[in-house]
Amino acid sequence: MIIDLPSTTTSQVNSKLVHLREQGGATALGRVLTLVIVTDDGAKTEDAIDAANDASREHPCRVIVVARGARKAAARLDAQIRVGGDAGASEVVVLRLYGPLADEGASCVIPLLLPDAPVVAWWPFEAPAKPADDPIGRLAQRRITDSAAERNPIKALEVRQKHYAAGDTDLAWTRLTLWRAVLAAALDLPPYEKITDATVTGEGDSPSTDLLAGWLAARLRIPVRRAKAVNGQGIISVVLERKSGPVELLRPDGKVGTLTQPGQPARRVALQRRANRDCLAEELRRLDPDEPFEETLKGLTKIVRGRTPVKTPTKAPAAPDDTPVVSAADAEAALSKKDTQPAAKPRSSSSAKRPTKAGKGKP
Repeated sequence: MIIDLPSTTTSQVNSKLVHLREQGGATALGRVLTLVIVTDDGAKTEDAIDAANDASREHPCRVIVVARGARKAAARLDAQIRVGGDAGASEVVVLRLYGPLADEGASCVIPLLLPDAPVVAWWPFEAPAKPADDPIGRLAQRRITDSAAERNPIKALEVRQKHYAAGDTDLAWTRLTLWRAVLAAALDLPPYEKITDATVTGEGDSPSTDLLAGWLAARLRIPVRRAKAVNGQGIISVVLERKSGPVELLRPDGKVGTLTQPGQPARRVALQRRANRDCLAEELRRLDPDEPFEETLKGLTKIVRGRTPVKTPTKAPAAPDDTPVVSAADAEAALSKKDTQPAAKPRSSSSAKRPTKAGKGKP
């Protein structure tokens, strides 16, 4: 059900929510948090709402959408309330702000926040340089951005690195979860040798490729070469050199990767590029600071940029037809087990502290 409230106030919106709750028998007690989506009003706004609706099936919440309209218009607030089948497992309040109100999103959001519930802010497209200092960002325990969705993804990632604050995270990082899980699991197999060199290849404007290289640099404590691919999308390959031979993870088609290493048969791994709804649902599972992301941002300074573009193969190394494809669930479980291992020992130097995130919307 969708209810439109043109030229309204937050008080009237709140009253309508209470009325709908009494009519339908739903209570705010079923909502575990408030998700505030901040974006400019436009066609892409619905994409963000759809992603939030899907994520709410795992995390029931109140979704407040701050859709900023024309700044030159008269001050006006048009609201829309969505419940039932149009709101997933949440209740969605869309606030379209015009004129001077377009810059007063925080003032309009505060009366609609669920009492005693954590707040998560999400900028699905353009984000402020320092989300922690944004008026809405100051209300939130977690602040989610997406550098891959901005005009200059690599520049946006540099801004995230410069202005990082505890509670910040980025969906370009969340898209790396499966890559990190597979690499951590591969290095947990014998022989347990030190990694001497590492190369990550991907699109030139893929922030996830940079973050994967930064994560490896932080965990392995070695410089990592970041190569630019001339073909393929998102992250293309990772090569880890060690004494007995390289560990290679290649995904040329953006769907299924192939893991090869000495003494082991080639393995096919599910590395489908992750949708925003999946990444958002993962980020809503935790409200504490994302320490692995912070370490990865520091690791970006250890990346060595390759000057010569690399042409990657269009096909991965052949694996036996009966080789099972490692599922996403298995990969995430493998990564979770390594979260508790110290980074100093060889077997866990590649492991991560938690699941996560990758590239231009294309890991």
